[in-house]
Amino acid sequence: MNIIGVYSIKGGVGKTATTVNLAYLAAEAGHRTLVWDLDPQGAASYFFRIKPRVKGGGRGLLRGKRSPDDAIKGTDFEGLDLLPADFSYRNMDILLEGAKKKPGEQLRRLLKPFVKEYDLVLFDCPPSISLMSENIFRAADALLVPLIPSTLSARTLAQLLDFLKTEDGFGALRVLPFFSMVDAERALHTETIERLSAEHPEILPAVIPLAPEVERMGLHRMPLPAYAPSNAAAGAYRALWDELATAL
Repeated sequence: MNIIGVYSIKGGVGKTATTVNLAYLAAEAGHRTLVWDLDPQGAASYFFRIKPRVKGGGRGLLRGKRSPDDAIKGTDFEGLDLLPADFSYRNMDILLEGAKKKPGEQLRRLLKPFVKEYDLVLFDCPPSISLMSENIFRAADALLVPLIPSTLSARTLAQLLDFLKTEDGFGALRVLPFFSMVDAERALHTETIERLSAEHPEILPAVIPLAPEVERMGLHRMPLPAYAPSNAAAGAYRALWDELATAL
């Protein structure tokens, strides 16, 4: 079972669209896939038409009063399940801090029973560096990091890489950045892509465009390749999935 955190310190970079579309493509390719919507806003749950609610909330999961298996919902797509968001996840750092043993490893503990059930787990992560983030880093095999070609987004990538280098146990975690929400007609985007690609050879080649059809996912409430498979942005997500599958 491979665990991928779709993560960025910065919000509004396309994490949820990436998670939803890659999960669909993974399941389409025959991989038993689970999305865990860890963001209390519940956008991934919304896209999959599933109510963002877990009975007992985050406390129930962490305290063992509610099995994650009981909370998992099937989606409309074969081979693709969802562990929904819950608004109580906004207090997840407090709940993790109160864990009796190894508060930094609770997510990994909760996923252990699913090793033989799923081939791929994707975390849709909230934007922050926190105890929740540290749980994600310890549970994940790799972080897939959407990167808008802008100064602030590049700065958050540098902050993330510096953090992982300085914290014990995170040095081996693979970080796979890729460019998201790219406007090919903007000179700044083109220049930034060229510069950052030279500075960070680990950046994946696939580029996700800034496309209206991606924004319409909220209207269709389903993955882009499911309702517009020939769209250029859907093709870009397929290229990203191919690169991720090769990197795993």
